[in-house]
Amino acid sequence: MVTPTSSEAPRCLVTGASGYIGGRLVPELLDSGYRVRCLARHPDKLRDFPWADRVETVRGDVTVADSLREAFTGVDVAYYLVHSMSSTARFEDTDRLAARAFAAEARAAGVRRIVYLGGLTPRGVPENELSPHLRSRTEVGRILLDSGVPTAVLRAAVVIGSGSASFEMLRYLTERLPVMVTPSWVGTRVQPIAVRDVLRYLVGSAAMPADVNRTFDVGGPDVLTYRQMMERYAEVAGLRRRLIVPVPVLTPRLSSQWIGLVTPVPAALARPLTESLRHEVVRTENDITRYVPDGPGRPIPFDESLRLALRRVREARVTTRWSTASPPGAPSDPLPTDPDWAGGSLYTDERARTVDASPEALWRVIEGVGGENGWYSFPLAWAVRGWADRLAGGVGLRRGRRDAERLRVGDALDFWRVEAIDRGRLLRLRAEMRLPGLAWLEMAVDRDEQGRTSYRQRALFHPRGLAGQAYWWGVAPFHAVVFGGMARNITRTAETEGDRSGTAGTGP
Repeated sequence: MVTPTSSEAPRCLVTGASGYIGGRLVPELLDSGYRVRCLARHPDKLRDFPWADRVETVRGDVTVADSLREAFTGVDVAYYLVHSMSSTARFEDTDRLAARAFAAEARAAGVRRIVYLGGLTPRGVPENELSPHLRSRTEVGRILLDSGVPTAVLRAAVVIGSGSASFEMLRYLTERLPVMVTPSWVGTRVQPIAVRDVLRYLVGSAAMPADVNRTFDVGGPDVLTYRQMMERYAEVAGLRRRLIVPVPVLTPRLSSQWIGLVTPVPAALARPLTESLRHEVVRTENDITRYVPDGPGRPIPFDESLRLALRRVREARVTTRWSTASPPGAPSDPLPTDPDWAGGSLYTDERARTVDASPEALWRVIEGVGGENGWYSFPLAWAVRGWADRLAGGVGLRRGRRDAERLRVGDALDFWRVEAIDRGRLLRLRAEMRLPGLAWLEMAVDRDEQGRTSYRQRALFHPRGLAGQAYWWGVAPFHAVVFGGMARNITRTAETEGDRSGTAGTGP
């Protein structure tokens, strides 16, 4: 890593700090001696990151130029790490608008360098033949290069690291399918790169000379087909050799649906990943090493990057995950706090129970919901709802958890998103499954008038149109089983766990 030598460390602005790369870049910049300011539409999403108290956070939106001015004040280096993963026809317009606003404000503020991480483009393929998302990444890089601010555009193919979408897609396909009928793109050559090397290049790019304004291809030392990557994963993970049978009939759309059913990566995110594998993506130069030299053992070989990622997964030390970013089309409306919300009908299902356990024991169970622990009621109903969501193109129930014990605002939790945490008191989840409306689930720890621990649970649903009304009343008969069973089993588990740890018996 390059360490600043000036008396006052340069200030870096990081966009996308709650995302997979941004959330890992921030501590690397801090450890390299930079001051860091984070731009976020929802600053609360950064509150629970371990580095949150070491950075400055500014509210802003890259698509709204006026909201960027405060963020750019006094900034030396600006990192652009935001992308639209939407499949709508207008996502390229959104990317273009955001890049132009960012570039204009960076130039106006006197920023001395922009650093952008984009996608590696295939050699010799016309831009109009690229996938829409890769074409948009290329356009964003061009906009930033033409901004008048010296820019380093780093272009990477498949990023391998614990929690990355590419790694989890590779991991689950290989682990769950000993025999695979695969799309023809498994024969496409790609040049994967370890996330540690991506971060090293990103940090080093901040100190490039002022006359450097260009793209850089970045990649690891290995060039492999996707089939070879799956075979190497099986070997590193100690699995039996996989039988892989490519067929020519699986289009990117069908491939993404297939990946969405087999892996936790939803089809909406899998599609841009598979589309980018239609063409060979191998770096054509290695000029980045002139400015960010590779030390011994760098870049990290593919097999070693797999070992590092698997070790992190097994030790439950996944610091950021692909699911941190909300999926395309996911609701983002905050929970209405006014009971007479002007938005219309708001249906609720409320449950409360007295718990013969300490508040701490109850909170541990609440914060541990989802993932491998499940939802404490009618597992078949939750599984069916998850599969139905997958078939409808949603995220399904298999995104799991980033961490087995701790949650933070912004974490994905199966088909929910953590919207708020008041640690030890309240967990609020916002639904991201396909619904004709907006839904939330709250779980809270309280004390009753006698000082006993109590559990409060509230499910809320704001229907959209007639379909939303029909949905609520259609599932209402199951609430006693699903939500009632959930409240009952969470409190029983808290009492059982409390007995084991010696913290039960807080009631009279």
